[in-house]
Amino acid sequence: QVQLVESGGGLVQAGGSLRLSCAASGRTFSTYTMGWFRQTPGKERELMTTINWNSGSTYYADSVKGRFTISRDSAKNTVYLQMYSLKPEDTAVYYCAARNQPTWWKYWGQGTQVTVSS
Repeated sequence: QVQLVESGGGLVQAGGSLRLSCAASGRTFSTYTMGWFRQTPGKERELMTTINWNSGSTYYADSVKGRFTISRDSAKNTVYLQMYSLKPEDTAVYYCAARNQPTWWKYWGQGTQVTVSS
C-alpha cells in the first residue's frame, strides 16, 4: 500500500518560515521524481519544485526560487519542503506527489494547509 502523508502546515506571519514533510511508504521511490504542488480556490494547481530521488537533481518554479528548498532523506523515506520569507500569496493547500513517468503524477498526499497572514 503506497502512501504519501504530509505534515507541517499551519499559520505563519509574512516573512516567517515553515517546514513541510512528506512521509512516503509502501515501496522504494529510488526510481521516482518527487514534487510539491500548491492550489488555491480559483487558481490552477501549481508545480513549485521537484527532486529526483536517485540523483538529487532539483527544479524550482520562478515563484519560489530562492525562497523554498526541496530535499529528501532516503533513510527515512521522507521529502521536505523548507519555506522561507513566506508571503500572503503563498497561502494554499500544499501537496506532495510522486511520478516515474514524464507527466503523470501517480501518487499524491492528502494535502496540508499553509496560511500566511499579513
